[in-house]
Amino acid sequence: MDRADITTEEVLKRDIPWETYMSAKLITETHLQLLRRYDKKSASERAALLDEDGPAFVRVFMNILSDISEEETVEYVLAVIDEMLAANPKQARLFHDNSLSSKDTYQPFLRWLQEGNLFIQDNSSKILTLIVSAHPKVQDGLVPSGESSHSKSMISNTDMVLNGLLDWLCSQLKTPSNPSHSVPMAINCLAILLREPWVRVSFIQSDGVKLLIPLISPASTQQSIQLLYETCLCIWLLSYYDAAVDYLATTRVLPRLVEVVKGSTKEKVVRVIVLTLLNLLPKAACGAQMIDLGLPQIVQSLKAQAWSDEDLLGALNQLEDGLKERIKTLSTFDKYKQEVLQGNLDWYPMHKDPGFWRENITNFEENNFQILRVLITILDTSSDPTALSVACYDLSQFIQYHPAGRIMVSDLKAKDRVMKLMNHENAEVTRHALLCIQRLFLGAKYASLLQS
Repeated sequence: MDRADITTEEVLKRDIPWETYMSAKLITETHLQLLRRYDKKSASERAALLDEDGPAFVRVFMNILSDISEEETVEYVLAVIDEMLAANPKQARLFHDNSLSSKDTYQPFLRWLQEGNLFIQDNSSKILTLIVSAHPKVQDGLVPSGESSHSKSMISNTDMVLNGLLDWLCSQLKTPSNPSHSVPMAINCLAILLREPWVRVSFIQSDGVKLLIPLISPASTQQSIQLLYETCLCIWLLSYYDAAVDYLATTRVLPRLVEVVKGSTKEKVVRVIVLTLLNLLPKAACGAQMIDLGLPQIVQSLKAQAWSDEDLLGALNQLEDGLKERIKTLSTFDKYKQEVLQGNLDWYPMHKDPGFWRENITNFEENNFQILRVLITILDTSSDPTALSVACYDLSQFIQYHPAGRIMVSDLKAKDRVMKLMNHENAEVTRHALLCIQRLFLGAKYASLLQS
């Protein structure tokens, strides 16, 4: 049983036989005394005890999680810690007290992530997320208090724990333990963890970003709206990290964000997406793609709605101004490049403009002829007759205008792919495939005779 239906309130009503555990030497008499002082007390009494000697109580909780395997007791202690951190998240710092080793702090939670039922996994992940986020930031070998840190061993152990936690959260996004519960839980933890810049680095290294993108889609129920919001919050936090932005620029994240913001009426969702778009706009590829997706018109539509959040209105104005500036600086080849990389080829004027090909033909050499390679890939992957026709036409233009056009296209094995399209059911595809093959065989010398 995954015990998904248990609530923290129900678990906290249990009476745990602490005396029995002491008799079995699983806890000490000191532990028992501390538990009697803390257990079942009012919120104000517990807060006072934590202020007085928080690390002592944390040590007791960690010892129980390490030494006792009784499921109901583990659930109870986790519920107690969860309640403590819910009342005051800053109490997570107690787990980093010098009297506790990093092994004492992390190991029990990592263990129960793997071995526990759903309630135990859920609470272990939430608690471990808050503890990792509260880790003292090490600067020049010193923690903020000025005391010497346990130096590199402490830092490396925390990194190892973070990687373990991130791996587990990513596994829940791939194959959830509980279909309706595990994904929202994992995203909620990530939305907390990714506030820390050092966590963003590890998340990129764990290849977790690609797991977020499928979750960005229009939502209607309250639960799905919250999941969408927290997923977009993760993307927004990642948009402050250059390596993440570089990765996002190669994915379908922008079309998904634009699709959601176009139809969403939930203010917090619109706000976090607009702020994300603002962060991504300076990236050349992202700015060009936003324009291709019609974002300037969408922003105008959003501005016309009655939003109560003044910050959102300000962000929309910023985004509108930024898009206007981006349009001014966007070169024709930038637009062409985005069209090809997205695979959405259509008969835009540049394709049949001889001036475009003369002026930009050397740009095709960028990134080891990346655009040429993508054009050839489209011949294999696209089922859209227009895209296939344009790809064949553009290849024929490349052959005509680039000095090494025939050689490059031949070396990249384009001939067989184009020849297959000569038997395509669509007449336009057949015509442009034939033109491309003729140019490939005849070369640039006779290309002008075949100009369509």
